Amino acid sequence: MDNKTAKEENVNESKSLNFIQQIIEEDLKNNVNDGRVHTRFPPEPNGYLHIGHAKSICLNFSLAQQYQGKCNLRFDDTNPVKEDTEYVNSIMEDIKWLGFQWDGEPLYTSNYFDQLYEWAVKLIQDGKAYIDDQTAEQISEQKKSPSEAGIESPYRSRSVAENLDLFERMKNGEFKDGEKVLRAKIDMASPNMHMRDPIMYRIMHATHHRTGDKWCIYPMYDYAHGESDYIEGITHSICTLEFEVHRPLYEWFVKNLTNTDYRPKQREFARLNLSYTVMSKRKLLELVTDHHVNGWDDPRMPTVSGLRRRGFTPASIRNFADIIGVAKRNNVIDVSLLEHCVREDLNKTAPRVMGVLNPVKLIIVNYPEDKEEFLNIENNPEDLESGSREIPFSRELFIEREDFMEDAPRKFFRMTPGREVRLKAGYIVMCEKAVKDADGTITEIHCTYDPKSKSGSGTEECKRKVKGTLHWVSAKHALKAEVRLYDRLFNDEAPDGHKETDFKEFINLDSLSILDTCYVEPSLQTAKPEDHFQFQRIGYFSLDKDSSAEKLIFNRTVSLKDSWAKTQKKK
Repeated sequence: MDNKTAKEENVNESKSLNFIQQIIEEDLKNNVNDGRVHTRFPPEPNGYLHIGHAKSICLNFSLAQQYQGKCNLRFDDTNPVKEDTEYVNSIMEDIKWLGFQWDGEPLYTSNYFDQLYEWAVKLIQDGKAYIDDQTAEQISEQKKSPSEAGIESPYRSRSVAENLDLFERMKNGEFKDGEKVLRAKIDMASPNMHMRDPIMYRIMHATHHRTGDKWCIYPMYDYAHGESDYIEGITHSICTLEFEVHRPLYEWFVKNLTNTDYRPKQREFARLNLSYTVMSKRKLLELVTDHHVNGWDDPRMPTVSGLRRRGFTPASIRNFADIIGVAKRNNVIDVSLLEHCVREDLNKTAPRVMGVLNPVKLIIVNYPEDKEEFLNIENNPEDLESGSREIPFSRELFIEREDFMEDAPRKFFRMTPGREVRLKAGYIVMCEKAVKDADGTITEIHCTYDPKSKSGSGTEECKRKVKGTLHWVSAKHALKAEVRLYDRLFNDEAPDGHKETDFKEFINLDSLSILDTCYVEPSLQTAKPEDHFQFQRIGYFSLDKDSSAEKLIFNRTVSLKDSWAKTQKKK
């Protein structure tokens, strides 16, 4: 089967194509760029990737996979002031964790600095670029507005010889930052403001994380973007919607600097906007530097590393990207959909374990004091191959304080005096009384058990129906743990959508609660960071990287309740 036939069959199996796939299909049909599909993911290494970048990663790498093409990882490292190898390393780690692998070695725009400089010289020689001595403010003012023509720079008519001399002197470091720029000579009356003699190079005396001090001039994104795509043979340069107005400039540079039939094609899709979240790297950096969060991988952050630390899985994020799809118009996605995706994945894969977050001691008064036994319990009812394990049971247990009420209403189906409940995988017990301290706080709950009611024993007593089932941990065998309960970082649906109010004013002060006296079953002693679990009746949790053998720390990924699924059923 040839490559083209494979591509056609692959597409025929799809239920429907998004608009970018339709573009690719048409290009393949017309043998554009020799029928190749070559995409790229081009992050700027000035911060950690967030969930919006994850959507772009899934799109670009998946398209390459679908059409048996290639996908490059290219770092847009043209601003040495903001970039760092820390970010480069984190980006590569995030992409691999999401389940993707770029073709060949990681690439960098800085690989092409010599070629980009030569092409800039060519534009000057062709009379299509010039050196401007004005400030950024003056240049911006002269561009005017889309409804009126801009004013040409007084330096626009400089000779080719003078421009070449000045550009070389800029490269040699003879001028200060901001003293001069190189601008493309296009059209100061264009209705597209990006075509009004855009800046191509600026002076920056800063050490680059890869090229060191070799350069003191650096290309602008709009110039470097399309030419880097061309050098790498990219066929489909997929950007977010804000770059749609940049496309004519992208095409102008490629047209004026190349003479081959091959042309990269830029197309745009709607970026991901998530409710109760900010997606600006600048604002995320502000949260980090101002210590509103504990680093880029704080589990409240929408960064890939933050979601990973919180307990999200690669599969859940890929599924989320697939569900929201590829749109042409910007919209806001409810964060509860992202939470739904991780619940759906963890429900299938996460082992069920016992954990008590707000403990009170339960004493089975008629259970022998020196006796302990092991009860068999399934690891995950959604995964028949996950098997079962044995957990210790003894006279003294911990249960959730909220699972007991002295004066309970009729529909309270948990523990209350005179009513029976079942202990998960164990026995049916009857509450007898509560023991209180001098302040009236309940310190112990006493109950009796039916020895013949053990789950799975096959006796008539074990078949009795009781309305409540409680989770528990044997006090003698329990492991003490710290549990971190995370909620949304902002209490406003659009925290950065208020022009007159700083987004940080909407930070949820209750976004993190730390419970330091929790107990979990002993099987969790061997858990490793990023292992996922469902704490029975509570939610999904992941072991934090700060954990140790002496101190287990669990992060709540999400609660069991799924508000998104419930809303969809109503609709």
